Amino acid sequence: MLILVLNCGSSSLKYQLIVTSAEQIAGNSDRALAQGAVERIGFEDAVCTFQVAGGEKQTKTAAILRHKDAIQTAFDRLTAPGSPLKNIQQIEAVGHRIVHGGETFTESVLIDDQVLREIVRVSDLAPLHNPHNLKGYYASRALLPAAKQVAVFDTAFHQTLPRWAFLYGLPYGYYTRDKLRRYGFHGTSHRYVSWRYADLQKTKRDQLNLITCHLGNGCSICAIDHGKSIDTSMGFTPMDGLLMGTRSGDVDPGAVLYIVNSDPMGVHGTEVLLNQNSGLAGISGGTSDMRDLLKKRDAGDERAKDAIDVFCYRLVKYIGAYLTVLGSAEAIIFAGGIGENAAAIREQVCRGLRSLGVSLDVDANNANHAHEGCISTSSSKPQVWVVPTDEELLIARDTFRCVSKG
Repeated sequence: MLILVLNCGSSSLKYQLIVTSAEQIAGNSDRALAQGAVERIGFEDAVCTFQVAGGEKQTKTAAILRHKDAIQTAFDRLTAPGSPLKNIQQIEAVGHRIVHGGETFTESVLIDDQVLREIVRVSDLAPLHNPHNLKGYYASRALLPAAKQVAVFDTAFHQTLPRWAFLYGLPYGYYTRDKLRRYGFHGTSHRYVSWRYADLQKTKRDQLNLITCHLGNGCSICAIDHGKSIDTSMGFTPMDGLLMGTRSGDVDPGAVLYIVNSDPMGVHGTEVLLNQNSGLAGISGGTSDMRDLLKKRDAGDERAKDAIDVFCYRLVKYIGAYLTVLGSAEAIIFAGGIGENAAAIREQVCRGLRSLGVSLDVDANNANHAHEGCISTSSSKPQVWVVPTDEELLIARDTFRCVSKG
């Protein structure tokens, strides 16, 4: 089955064309035929990139004012000479990344009118994400009326959290009336990484306890008990938990109230501060790029060092807590742009976990650049692994399963 995976943001579109089937899923042989992105939607100089599997990346600028125009641009590239498709009607289904499914959706679903109404209803919980995710749905539905449309939710994997993990210490009415609780995000990544590790070990995910660390511009960690998420660092919003590129992570609510009450920027300005001007960038006073921060730290920049130390310390603290919650774990898994590529960060984190039985193989760690593999010694309990995430592949597989069931 030919499946188009769409991830729509407020001014961006990422897409992949993936071929999959039941046999390919079983043999882990499904594959991406092409991928691309459109950035700066709404501007005259939007940046469009495209790459056929095994080919060189192509980049151009164009005036792209709507998400529908961006998707049409993607279709034009996918059907251009040398591209995988002769006609866009070859696309049999479209899988959409939807950030928030509330408490309603515990798995991926075919989008019908009832599902659409519910996604819109819970958009109040993710006003910065769901409305933009749905732009991709509306546009692809108009351009591909015969294709099946599937929603894959970031929050669905974490719907197995027990009540003591998701309830906040607020008056209970805020949960019953407003559904204010821990939801967790990056669920598609945590689910893929835990599945892939189990596959590499030739066992089932429900036989394993794992701690998965998705570390990129956004960061989260998940405690997985026999295949089920039982705790995760992101909360009601993706701002909670670990230090991130530009998001603050854990902050005393009193400190937030202090900023709101003492700074003229007000509530909206504080939201922008916590989402866009904090985290690694906020502490370092400049960049959120971990590669740049490591270079600056090594050159003696104290604020870069502070940013990295806070980042690693919070990871150590969460991993230690989740090891306690789980009782034991077979592996700690690093994924995401930082997790897969920053050997120095993995080393610093593992150094902080030595008292818990973690023993890093420094040579294996330094040699691992974004490929699957164990980076701990044979005596380490738990093991430490790098497993590159592939959210788009999991979205494609979920889309195939939903269409097949439907």
